[in-house]
Amino acid sequence: MKLEKITKKTPGSRRYYEEACAAAHALDLFGERWALLVMRELMLGPKRFGDLKNDLPGISANVLTQRLESLEAAGVLVRRRLPPPTSAQVYELTEWGYESEPIFQAMGRWAARSPTHDPTLPFGAVSLLMSLRTMIDPKRADGIDARIGLRIGPETFCMRLVNGQLTAERGTIKDADVVFTGASRMIAAAIYGGQPIEVLEAASVLALEGDRALAQRFVGLFPLPSKAEMPA
Repeated sequence: MKLEKITKKTPGSRRYYEEACAAAHALDLFGERWALLVMRELMLGPKRFGDLKNDLPGISANVLTQRLESLEAAGVLVRRRLPPPTSAQVYELTEWGYESEPIFQAMGRWAARSPTHDPTLPFGAVSLLMSLRTMIDPKRADGIDARIGLRIGPETFCMRLVNGQLTAERGTIKDADVVFTGASRMIAAAIYGGQPIEVLEAASVLALEGDRALAQRFVGLFPLPSKAEMPA
């Protein structure tokens, strides 16, 4: 059977690997700087251009436009306009685009072992939600059936924990058993940094509503892997 090249790249300054290896093709699709982070920010639902730019510190409007166009051309995301009265244009991952979440999870688990990882750097809301979905220990979560809400700045998120699995979506918090309010870094400090909830509350950097016993159990469901050793 003769194999034929079925895709063509648009001429330009960008370089492609031009390999049949699927991993190389994946890098053709999202290997440029910022492309993966654009995809990450859309993993919990569509966003407007301005919201994407605000949530990606350091990216220029020009680069963001380029990455959105290249990801759209690759079939990873689509543009659509919200119905009235909003009528705003948003960017949204395609069904195939959403299938990339395991890539982020694998990278996150691997990079969490990096001895040079700096947890004090900026940490966005979507990053926190995706890290929770990645790091949750199903054995520790066994038997919990709960709804957890997060208020992070102007955004609210609803999480459902059942059968050791955590789902999350952006939207109005409804019927939550417990709600955490604070910056992403402060919520992460309770979950990953081992900071007692009461200490963070006393410092007015974290607020808690609802089932405190559930909150205490929830923050212990996300053990971090041991750090890799640096070569001698």
